Amino acid sequence: MMSFYEVVEQYRDFDVPHFFDQVTDEQIILSMAREKPGPMDFLTLLSPRAAGHLEAMARKAHQLTVQYFGRTIQMFIPLYISNHCNNGCAYCGFNHKNPILRRKLSLEEIEIEAKAIAETGMQHVLFLTGEAQHMTPMSYLVDAARLLKKHFASVAIEVYPLEVDEYRQLYEAGVDSMTMFQETYDEDVYKRVHLAGKKMDYHWRLNGPERAAKGGMRVVNLGALLGLSEPRREMFFTGLHARYLENKYIDTEVAISLPRFNEAEGDFQPDFLVDDKTFVQFMTALRIFLPRLGLTVSTRESATFRDRILPLGVTRYSAGSSTGVGGYTEVPDGQTPQFEITDARTVAQVADAILAQGYQPIYKDWDCI
Repeated sequence: MMSFYEVVEQYRDFDVPHFFDQVTDEQIILSMAREKPGPMDFLTLLSPRAAGHLEAMARKAHQLTVQYFGRTIQMFIPLYISNHCNNGCAYCGFNHKNPILRRKLSLEEIEIEAKAIAETGMQHVLFLTGEAQHMTPMSYLVDAARLLKKHFASVAIEVYPLEVDEYRQLYEAGVDSMTMFQETYDEDVYKRVHLAGKKMDYHWRLNGPERAAKGGMRVVNLGALLGLSEPRREMFFTGLHARYLENKYIDTEVAISLPRFNEAEGDFQPDFLVDDKTFVQFMTALRIFLPRLGLTVSTRESATFRDRILPLGVTRYSAGSSTGVGGYTEVPDGQTPQFEITDARTVAQVADAILAQGYQPIYKDWDCI
């Protein structure tokens, strides 16, 4: 049976810089106007030359987003329940070599956090762990999911890759969506930054979102950490991955997150930086290529920037985030977050900012259908 890796192989040796050198303004306009853009249209819109057409791309992205999603922004809040991790990811604060305070919430502590989050009005929660299956086994994840489902209308996961039947168990326990970042689609870079643990297995991670779709997850959310590898090529593969899943699992909603590298514990410096203009180009190109795609922008981005890009294709925002374990009631001294957040506004403040732009924040009981 075909997997997405066959698509990766198909484009592995494709000369992206040469393709970009050949892109013309006419091709960009045609790619934007096409009813069903193909992979080469998408790559055209990711080209440096297409940055000169950003206003037109933004108008098109806005029109498509309103057409398919209306003027709504889905809000969610992350809850880290464990930072124990066996992996040696060079860029991550949870790296097993980092001498940080390790913590795992008990079910009682998860409930305390859940009640504190629910008091903000938020009804959409994403719970996360490091990748240490011996510390957070399936039984713990299932119990956490069932507990959180008592307090929230929607429960999502961002945990280590699972088998199909394990995703199905979590779905039956009340989880409706999952997030898994490939981090980088470049196998060579992947090997350089993943130095220990099961996350070293590129293929096991790459096929995780597909196993989740087979396991019944209603939403599957992908992403590459922008900064690890050449970003335009990275975004191309991320979009192809989303299209592959959209076409193969028609009952599954596919979404993409756009995380840019933020400082974490350690001294990792990314090889590439994505500026604001390029970030907007990526977001609008994705929307034009995949009109029904969910697009998530997290609190890694600043409040000002998130407010500015809201009409250009975004469908999901995190809000009121803590990236340490727990963090909504009591934060132990010396706790290290997975990464630093930039938008530190409360749930209510983010909701007000969304309303101020004429959009409806979707996050409360009465918002859920």
